[in-house]
Amino acid sequence: MNKKQKALNCVLACVLVFFASYEKVMAEDPVSKTESESDLAKATQNPVADLISLPFQNNTNFGLGPNDNKEQNILNIQPVIPINLGPVNLINRTIAPIIYQPPLAPGMNDKFGLGDINTTFFISPAKAGKLIWGVGPIISFPTATDDVLGTGKLSLGPSLVVLVMPGNVVTGFLVNNLWSVAGEGDRPKVNQFLLQPFVNYNLPEGWYFTSAPIITANWEVENDNRWVIPIGGGLGKVFKIAKQPMNANVQAFYNVERPEGGPDSTLRFTIQFLFPK
Repeated sequence: MNKKQKALNCVLACVLVFFASYEKVMAEDPVSKTESESDLAKATQNPVADLISLPFQNNTNFGLGPNDNKEQNILNIQPVIPINLGPVNLINRTIAPIIYQPPLAPGMNDKFGLGDINTTFFISPAKAGKLIWGVGPIISFPTATDDVLGTGKLSLGPSLVVLVMPGNVVTGFLVNNLWSVAGEGDRPKVNQFLLQPFVNYNLPEGWYFTSAPIITANWEVENDNRWVIPIGGGLGKVFKIAKQPMNANVQAFYNVERPEGGPDSTLRFTIQFLFPK
C-alpha cells in the first residue's frame, strides 16, 4: 500500500469513526430536545461543547509566493466527537486538510492531496461553570500524500482552550504547540505554535458576528519569517435545511505579519452539520 492510499484510508477511517460515534450517542439518548437557533449558535462557538458536529472549513490564501500572485486552497474536514465520561467529557477534534498547493518557482508543479492529519483530545468538565476550559494532547500524523503538503514528522504537544459566555458574547482562546518526535530524518524539525483567539456576538434568529484569526509561529526559523498574524472577521448564521441543523459563516483576514512568500490575506468559509442530542 503506497503513501497516498494510506493517507486516504486515514480520512475514510475518520469519517467512519465519526458516524459510528454519532449512531452510538443517539442510540443511548433517543429522546432529545431541539435546541433553539440561538442556543446552537453559542454551542458551535464553544470548542469543548457537548455537541457532535461535522464542519467543512475552506481557506483560500491569496498573494502566495515570491511575486505575491499565487492562490493556495485548504479544505479542512473537522469532525468533533464528544464522549461523556461521567464528571468529564472527552472531546475529539480532528482536522484532515485537503490542500491545493500552487507552483511557487519555475520548474515546480502544483500539488493536490491530503496534508498532515491533526487530532486533539480535550478533557473538559461535564458541568461547565462561568469559566469553561479544556486541556489535552494534540497529535499530528505524517499523512501527507506529497512532501510539499506535509512535514513528514509525527508531532506531539499540549493544547488548551479557555472561554467565557456572558450574555450574547462567546470569547476565549485556543492554544497549542507541536514538537516533532519521529519521522523522516532529512526533513526539518517541527516546533510550531498556534494561538486562536475568538470573539462572537450573537444576534436574534441565529445570526452572529465572529472573529477567529489563527496566529502561528514557526520557532525553527529566524524571527523575521516566524509569525503569521491575521486580523479580520465576518458573519455567520445557524439555520435548518429540512430537519438538519446547520451553521455557516464567512470571514476575511489580512496578515499584518507574515513570512517572506507567505499569503497576504485569507478568505474562510465554513459549513457545519450539527447533531444536537
